[in-house]
Amino acid sequence: MIQSKFQSCIEACRECMVICNQCATACLHEKEVAHLRHCIQLNWECAAICEAAVKVMSLDGRFSKEICRTCKAVCTACAEECQQHASMGMDHCKTCAEACRRCARACEEMSAAA
Repeated sequence: MIQSKFQSCIEACRECMVICNQCATACLHEKEVAHLRHCIQLNWECAAICEAAVKVMSLDGRFSKEICRTCKAVCTACAEECQQHASMGMDHCKTCAEACRRCARACEEMSAAA
């Protein structure tokens, strides 16, 4: 199967997409939503780029390397933002930051190896 060479990256991106969506939803239910706007926006962007990366890699697309570089950058930004909120006790942001870092590492490895 073509996607097997990208399988670990596909799985990391898929997990990150789901967790970013869950984090955005959890942020929307926080009492002080206004200070979470940037975090929510990054969650949505990260989920979108992860979904796109999964689709391109599953097609064995010739732009897999490029989209994974972009995915790494967005995941890194999202992890940094979520980590700030995690330090304030938001467990969903902690979980999201961890998933984003795993995805960024997987994208870095894939784009270096592809």
